[in-house]
Amino acid sequence: MSPTPPARRLRLGLPRRMFSQVLLMQVAIAAGVAVLATGLFLAPLSKQLDQEAMRRALAIAETTAQDPHIAEGVVTTPPSRNGPVQREAERIRRATHAEYIVVLNRDWVRWSHPTPSEIGRRVSTDPTDALAGQEVMEIDKGTLGRSARGKVPLYDDNRRIVGAVSVGIAYDSVRARLISAIPGLFAYAGGALAVGALAAWLISRRVQRQTRDLAFSDISALLAEREAMLHGIREGVVALDRAGRVRLLNDEARRLLGIGDEAVGRTPDEALGAGRTTDVLAGRVTGTDLLTVRGQRVLVANRMPTGDGGAVATLRDRTELEQLGRELDSTRGLIDALRAQDHEHANRMHTLLGLLELEMYDDAVEFVGEVVGDHRATAEQVTEKIQDPLLAALLVGKATVAAERGVALWVSESTRLPDRLIDPRGLVTVVGNLVDNALDAVAGTPHARVEVELRAEGRSVVLRVRDTGPGIPEEQREVVFTEGWSTKKPPAHGKRGIGLSLVRRLAERQGGSATVGTAAGGGAEFTVVLPEALTEPEPEPAVSEASLETAAVAEEEAR
Repeated sequence: MSPTPPARRLRLGLPRRMFSQVLLMQVAIAAGVAVLATGLFLAPLSKQLDQEAMRRALAIAETTAQDPHIAEGVVTTPPSRNGPVQREAERIRRATHAEYIVVLNRDWVRWSHPTPSEIGRRVSTDPTDALAGQEVMEIDKGTLGRSARGKVPLYDDNRRIVGAVSVGIAYDSVRARLISAIPGLFAYAGGALAVGALAAWLISRRVQRQTRDLAFSDISALLAEREAMLHGIREGVVALDRAGRVRLLNDEARRLLGIGDEAVGRTPDEALGAGRTTDVLAGRVTGTDLLTVRGQRVLVANRMPTGDGGAVATLRDRTELEQLGRELDSTRGLIDALRAQDHEHANRMHTLLGLLELEMYDDAVEFVGEVVGDHRATAEQVTEKIQDPLLAALLVGKATVAAERGVALWVSESTRLPDRLIDPRGLVTVVGNLVDNALDAVAGTPHARVEVELRAEGRSVVLRVRDTGPGIPEEQREVVFTEGWSTKKPPAHGKRGIGLSLVRRLAERQGGSATVGTAAGGGAEFTVVLPEALTEPEPEPAVSEASLETAAVAEEEAR
């Protein structure tokens, strides 16, 4: 037999849903405030009622003592149930609704009392202070029970104290007034509690809608999961509030944008400065998969508005992919060039074979020499003017590719570049992008020509690339350096519009510039200035007179 399932225990505690917890806490707070306010009101009310009763008793006592018949009766008549003092005191007591009015002489003997049998007897409480001329207010217990009392001295016509007057207000009436005030006070407190409970319910309903009826534990778990997800994914995430200020950055966004926590609370313009990346994050540039460049990184950005008026932007790093794409384009270009060279080589071999079969040996030798000499002359021309090996190799390879595409690639006669480049790879990127763009612009046009000029001016490098293509209209000469702008068909690996933007970024990073104008032949002329791109030239070693004399002797002996 299967074991009997254990009985479920009744679990007491706070409800799980946020709505219920917030409502319960707010109602508890409202009830606590109502109880506290009621208690704070009742405490001084009781004391106030006591003071009021004692002052009333004192006022009645003073009024009674002012009656001249009272003082005269105490002096001239004995204490009696039907005496003038008893009759006058009872008249005043009934008129004022006091509990008792007791008139006594200096020997503490009563001349009046609500209970006639007490007349002629000594009072039970000490009237010394009143007989000494002082007014007394107190709560005390006497023969008639607990009462609020007022005692004053009794003067005759000569202002001599002949006795005292003691008036009492029943303490039960004071307590009854206090008790009678409690229901009304509770009614007000209950009304306030009801209004507070209604307000708490409305607020809790709003919280329920905004939190989608989640429990506190669910919200805490969602927050932990969000933090883990945001900081674990390999995409940059930037969240903006309705005022356009950054309110969230994950680790990848900090790395890609090169900013830290100081950007939180600031607008993209304040955190990043002017540029396309700022325009994309701020929403001034719209679209999907927008290309932008930040530093040396190529980024793809997407921006999506949120329901509260803010936005969330995602950033993906495409730098490596873009580099791989460019390498793929270069590889395809080289493959096409090699395929064309293979065809050309086959034609040359057929020509050479025909010359040999015709026994035209001298013509065959001359033909081979011309072919080898053309390639050698091109390489020697480049390396003679450009001494940096990476840059020279790039231009030799580009010259071969250009020849196969029917474009003449020339190195200007004024080109002179020593082997003192600080960042040769950066200059290779700049030259490669500009030459590729120029070859694409002139390919297929008659008399296509691209000219490259590289000059050293002090420690600066000035690069000019001219072509015989259609040129760039004046109104577009700044737009061409914008990330994502291109007139070419996108390649298979991604999007275009990055090369010229990278050229300008590399130039500006070194404090230089990249501009475009019109070449002498009507095409485009790109000019890039890179200050501080060369190292200082090494000083030439000093030649002493002894060295010159030794060299002269050696030359003479050689002769």
